[in-house]
Amino acid sequence: MEQGDDATQPKAEQGYKVIQAYLKTIDASPGVYRMLDSESRVLYVGKARNLRARVSSYARPTGHSARIARMIDNTASMMFLTTRTETEALLLEQNLIKQLKPKFNVLLRDDKSFPNILVTADSEYPQIKKHRGAKKEKGAYYGPFASAGAVNRTLNQLQRVFLLRDCSNAMFESRTRPCLQYQIKRCSAPCVGKISPADYQQTVQDAEKFLSGKSTDIQARLAQDMARASEEMEFERAAALRDRIKALTQVQTAQGINPRNVDEADIIALHLEKGQACVQVFFIRAGQNWGNHDYYPRVGSDVDAAEVLEAFVGQFYDTREPPRQLILSNQVENPDLMADALTQKLGRKVELLVPQRGEKAELIDSALRNARESLARKMAETATQARLLQGVADAFDLPQAPARVEVYDNSHIQGAHAVGAMIVAGPDGFMKNQYRKFNIRGDELTPGDDFGMMKEVLNRRFRRLLKEDPDRSRGMWPDLLLIDGGAGQVSAVREIMQDHGVGDIPMVGVAKGLDRDAGKEEFHRTGKPVKALRHNDPVLYFIQRMRDEAHRFAIGTHRAKRSKAVGATPLDDVPGVGAARKRALLAHFGSAKAVARANLADLKAVDGVSAALAQKIYDYFQTG
Repeated sequence: MEQGDDATQPKAEQGYKVIQAYLKTIDASPGVYRMLDSESRVLYVGKARNLRARVSSYARPTGHSARIARMIDNTASMMFLTTRTETEALLLEQNLIKQLKPKFNVLLRDDKSFPNILVTADSEYPQIKKHRGAKKEKGAYYGPFASAGAVNRTLNQLQRVFLLRDCSNAMFESRTRPCLQYQIKRCSAPCVGKISPADYQQTVQDAEKFLSGKSTDIQARLAQDMARASEEMEFERAAALRDRIKALTQVQTAQGINPRNVDEADIIALHLEKGQACVQVFFIRAGQNWGNHDYYPRVGSDVDAAEVLEAFVGQFYDTREPPRQLILSNQVENPDLMADALTQKLGRKVELLVPQRGEKAELIDSALRNARESLARKMAETATQARLLQGVADAFDLPQAPARVEVYDNSHIQGAHAVGAMIVAGPDGFMKNQYRKFNIRGDELTPGDDFGMMKEVLNRRFRRLLKEDPDRSRGMWPDLLLIDGGAGQVSAVREIMQDHGVGDIPMVGVAKGLDRDAGKEEFHRTGKPVKALRHNDPVLYFIQRMRDEAHRFAIGTHRAKRSKAVGATPLDDVPGVGAARKRALLAHFGSAKAVARANLADLKAVDGVSAALAQKIYDYFQTG
């Protein structure tokens, strides 16, 4: 049951008196509360076993930390949502924090998904590959891995040891001779029959055992197979098995950091320093270290480790499956409650441990050392970034250092597959979760019309900003725009911004100078003379780095779009033809053009294509 008060309190009335008024209407139920300011923006989301008792703790004028006192002073209204249990309240609290991003909560800012390894199940010769996102494809998934790099290293090891194919099904079905992977002993070439289905399936099973932590069993069986091959004088096969054993031994040696007695856990260590935090997470699966990742949650100067770690764990596992054990550097505020919430989520028991001795404590010490070093690097980078942003403000006469710089670029080849790109930089460096790509839609644009492309991109960008954040209160608006171009581009962009009523946003055009050499850039601003920076000015290097990052992102987006277009066929548009039937049709006829020319009888002869679907395909191309 939810209740709230939409009436804005007089600004002169102190926040604690606003809170006192709610004590008359709330009961002792468990639930979640929200504190809102005079413009109904959420300041804080909290949970409570007893809402009345928890809210009453805010209803006094003194005795609060500086952060909580500011929050109470800004509170103009509250909202409440009761739950059946405190566990439900915890889950709801973390979900709302991630959605609403309240100003006074500890907030996990980096929330990307993690990659997995997928062993497919749609072929007689399964493929092994990296997978990120929803697990919709049939097969066995292993993960999560901390990064794409950790997945790639593991895939490289698996290919050396088990010789599994990593090529796409389309490439696999079109091969007539082994590829380079076979020549360098990274694949057994099942595409051309160099290995039987039964033997390939055995290697797949071995790879899955390896990913499940049973590499010792595999090594013993390979040794037996090698001895048997030698006895039967199959020396070539014995040599191949010897090479696989050697590769597996090298992999095990390289993974010496793996824990001996921890099979499945996340190691989570927190380091707090000077109002900043770093959380280091190590992923242990199948007794193997599958990489680590560092996070920098938004914290205040007066939060303690228990509060930060509880917020991190709750938000981190809101959209992820937790392992059986979380090994923590510090206790969370409500360990039993958090364990119960994660257990409900996973459907089996989840333990929260804070080890004091033994191997688990050594793992925590290692993670803490990483967290401490990572935060020191981050703080040094942030200090440098702050100096550079202040340098930008000084160079271009801005009132203060920009907190958000947006850089725009376009990419196309003679107008084809045109895309626009926006990258964002701020006090913490490049804000990659804020990057945006724009597929250029303008049918009336002349191919290669960079002015027209930029106009479309900025029109879409500012229309959306005006709709989503009209009062510029959510940190989504840029303090400075950098445009790739000279006076003409600057004039055109200024006109666009004035049309949207946002002409007050500072903007600089970055143009290549004499001979288009890096280091001789010219900077164009409306109504001001062209400016240049010293060749060795750190601010110049900083602007070059931002421009290059925008160019890299634009080119990458363009390549992905072009690659997708190159791989497209007319079959993609035929209703009822999915990936599997598309592969079957291409394998049978050789090309989409041949499918389009095929008669009805030939279409019916394709494996997996029913008479009804054959008729649909035939009609599609005959009437198209």
